[in-house]
Amino acid sequence: MSAQDQIRETITKNDVVLFMKGTKMMPQCGFSSRVAGILNYMGVEFADVNVLADAEIRQGIKDFSDWPTIPQLYVKGEFVGGCDIVTEMTISGELDTLLETNGIGFNKEAADKIREANA
Repeated sequence: MSAQDQIRETITKNDVVLFMKGTKMMPQCGFSSRVAGILNYMGVEFADVNVLADAEIRQGIKDFSDWPTIPQLYVKGEFVGGCDIVTEMTISGELDTLLETNGIGFNKEAADKIREANA
């Protein structure tokens, strides 16, 4: 199976996927750590794909999304963005709306606490 096929299958089979450096329990870069931390804190169930474990996936996800950096967040098969975009969406409340619209469970109180801490 090609890297593109693996990526397509992963984002199809999982509601929320984070392509990241490291894992959700052990991120290996600050940007991946930030996005995984947001999702973990908000109680979002997500699949993590460690791009450091497979060079073809690492390059393949950049080609797939036409986005040059890692991490990359997908919700219901759609590319959401990287660290800066996910951070901005969390603070603005757009991430809450995206998750709610797609029927993804999360802790609204935790999301509110993130916004309060960044106000």
